[in-house]
Amino acid sequence: MLALAVATAGCERRPDVGAVIVSANGAEPELSLAPIDDNDMARRLLTDSVAQGLVRFDAAGQIVPGVAARWIVTDEGRTYIFRLRDTPWADGRPMRAAEVVAILRRRLQQRARNPLSPYLTALDSIVEMTPEVIQIELSRPRPDLLKLFAQPDMAIVHPRRSIGSGPMRIVGKSGQITRLRPIPDPDRAADEQEEPQPEDDVLLIAERPAAGIARFSARRSDLFTGGTIAEWPLVAAAGIENADVRLDPAAGLFGLAVSRPEGFLAAAENRAAIALAIDRGALVQAFAPGWQATEDLLPAALDSASPPAKAPWQAVAAQDRQATARARVAAWREAGNDTPTIRIALPAGAGGTLLWARIAADLYAVGIRPVRVAPDDEADLRLIDAVAPFDSGRWYLGHACQTCSEAATQAIEAARLAPSLAERARAIAAADRLLADDVAFVPIARPLRWSLVAPRLRTWQPNERAWHPLNGVRRDPN
Repeated sequence: MLALAVATAGCERRPDVGAVIVSANGAEPELSLAPIDDNDMARRLLTDSVAQGLVRFDAAGQIVPGVAARWIVTDEGRTYIFRLRDTPWADGRPMRAAEVVAILRRRLQQRARNPLSPYLTALDSIVEMTPEVIQIELSRPRPDLLKLFAQPDMAIVHPRRSIGSGPMRIVGKSGQITRLRPIPDPDRAADEQEEPQPEDDVLLIAERPAAGIARFSARRSDLFTGGTIAEWPLVAAAGIENADVRLDPAAGLFGLAVSRPEGFLAAAENRAAIALAIDRGALVQAFAPGWQATEDLLPAALDSASPPAKAPWQAVAAQDRQATARARVAAWREAGNDTPTIRIALPAGAGGTLLWARIAADLYAVGIRPVRVAPDDEADLRLIDAVAPFDSGRWYLGHACQTCSEAATQAIEAARLAPSLAERARAIAAADRLLADDVAFVPIARPLRWSLVAPRLRTWQPNERAWHPLNGVRRDPN
C-alpha cells in the first residue's frame, strides 16, 4: 500500500495534498539503542521522529522540549534538573523517570559505542528524584549539554520493546518505506489541538542518495535531506530547479587533517605549503555559489577565551600564496629530496572526484604529486567533513587533531578536565593557537549540507545543525 502511494505520485509538480514523501540515505531503518551511523540519515530521522530525547531540535535548529517539559540549569552548568512531560510510550504505558534514567545510563556506557561519549565524560550521575523528575550532576560545568542531549544518539528508546514516545508514531511499514503520523501533544488539551490531516503524515523512504535525487527530480517526493558533497554533482545532472535546492549554513569542519606527519609533512612550513596551495574561493565556486570557504579552524570564539587563532600562512597575500608554496616545495627538492608525494583520503562518488580534481590541480601547480586514496585507506592527509553536534571549541579541536603535537593534545585534554569555564576557555584558546601554529589541520570551508525541498514545505528552514525534523516539515509543531 505504501509502495503504491509512492509509485503513483506522478511526475508533475506535486500538489499540496496527501502525505509528505521524504527520502534519505540509508537502508531499512530500525529503532534501537544501537549506535547510529552518521551517514544513515534515514535511521537518524526515524529515531528523532518516534523516540525523542529529553530535549530535541526544532525546524530552526533550536532546543525545544522532548520527553522533558522544562528544565533548570544551576551551579554554572554543573546541575541539570528535568521535569518530564506526561508522555506515554507508544504502547500507551506511562513513561517514568526511573526508565529514562536507566536508558540514559545505558546510552553513556562505553560498550554502547555512542559517538557522543567523548563529550559527556563530565557526567557524574543521572538519578531519579521523583517519578517525574531527573537530576544530572556533572563534575565540570557544561552549559552546552542540551545540544548533545538533543541528538538522536541520546534518544529515549525502550531497550526491550524498541519503542519511543513521539512526537510521531509509526502507522505503517513496507520494506524501506515507513509511514509516520503526529501524535497529540500531551501538554495541550484535546480541544486545543488540530486533528492530524493526511498532509501531516510522512512517508520516509530509506534509499541511496542517487535514487532519492532521481525521485525528487521526477516529482515523486517532496524532500530529499542530508545531502553531502559526495552527491552534490548529481543535483545538476538531474536537472533540479535552483529554487528547490537549499543549502544549510552548517557549523562544523571541512578540511584536511594531517594523519601522517612524515617526510615532506614532517615540518610545519611544508604543511603550510598545502594550506597556501589550495584556492578555496575557486573550490567552493566549483560546487555551489552559496558554499562558504574558511581559513580558520574555529568558526567563532565559541567557548574559547580568544577569537579564532590565525595560522602564520594566513598572513601571506592571496596573490602570493601559490608562489610561496612553490618556493617551499623547491627548497625541499634542493635539499636532496624527491618530489613530495601526498596521499589524500577523500570520499567516493562524483562529489569526491570533483573535490579531488580541484585539490590535485592546486597541488600539482606548486610541485606536489597528490595521490587519491579511499576514505579508510592509509593516508597522509584525510578529509574531515562533519557537522558539529554542539558549539564548543573542544569538538573542533578534537576532530582536527588527528596527529597534532603533544602540547596541543595536552591542551585539548586540559580543556576537557578544566574545573571552571574560565580555565576551559583558556585551554581551548591555547589548543587552537597550537594547532594553528603547527598547521595540523588545513581548513577549506564549512561542511556542504543541502536538501531538495518542494514548494509545499513552507516551514523548512536552513540552520547550523543541518537538521530538519520530520514533525516540522508541514507546520510548526510548537
